[in-house]
Amino acid sequence: MSVINEMLRSDIGTNTESSVSAIAWGPVLGGAFAALAMSLLLLMLGSGIGLSSVSPWSNTGVTATTFTISAAIWLIIVQWLSSAFGGYLTGRLRTKWANMHSDEVFFRDTAHGFLAWAVATLVSIALVASAATSVAGGAARTAGNAAMTAAASGRSAQAGADSSGYYVDSLFRAEKPGANDPDAKAEAGRIMAMGAKNGGIPDGDKAYLGELVAARTGMPQDAATKRINDVLGQVQAAETKAREVADQTRKVTEQGAFFLFFSMLIGAFIASVAGALGGRQRDEL
Repeated sequence: MSVINEMLRSDIGTNTESSVSAIAWGPVLGGAFAALAMSLLLLMLGSGIGLSSVSPWSNTGVTATTFTISAAIWLIIVQWLSSAFGGYLTGRLRTKWANMHSDEVFFRDTAHGFLAWAVATLVSIALVASAATSVAGGAARTAGNAAMTAAASGRSAQAGADSSGYYVDSLFRAEKPGANDPDAKAEAGRIMAMGAKNGGIPDGDKAYLGELVAARTGMPQDAATKRINDVLGQVQAAETKAREVADQTRKVTEQGAFFLFFSMLIGAFIASVAGALGGRQRDEL
């Protein structure tokens, strides 16, 4: 009978939940704020080094590729050092857990380091989002004022790009454009806008546009056609340049996202390891 009672008491003690939380939020928050402060300090140092290495003058300073790679490496270093600092403080500052298996202590220290990194990351994202919202709000107000100022010109530009205006012009085209036609520029603008929209100007529109330019400028038909081709080449070149800039921006954004992911992954790992290391040294004292 006594053996059975002893077994029951042992079983009850094994499954009894502790009233103390497994998370010590004080060390976690302390480590998180320490990691944030270290990140800010290192980012300021990196900004100073980066600004000293670039220059607006040609053939001076580092190239854009070198600057991007250096910034990515420095971002990883910032995550490495700040996460290690915050995670180690979290492990060292927590209260020693008594009567607990060493594996559980190791797990909790690792989790505390990870939580310190997570809190620091969320706070930094909130700060960046708040700053971005303020900047976006100011930009929106400026854009609104500019839009109100340019309302009249915007309406005329919209009318020039209207497809119905282009087709109406084609109904009333004269066999020989007049030199004093007051709507010649507007009609030419609608033809160019439709050509830009469709990716090219048909031969009939191009011939009529050449006659229109020749009538207004007095130049020969061949010279007017050459001028039209030159302008169309400039338009296509500008469009190609815009596409190249957009593609380059996409590539830079893609690379930045991957670098940010790897740096944050490294930071989470380092914070967890540093938390376990700090807790182990705390228990050995």
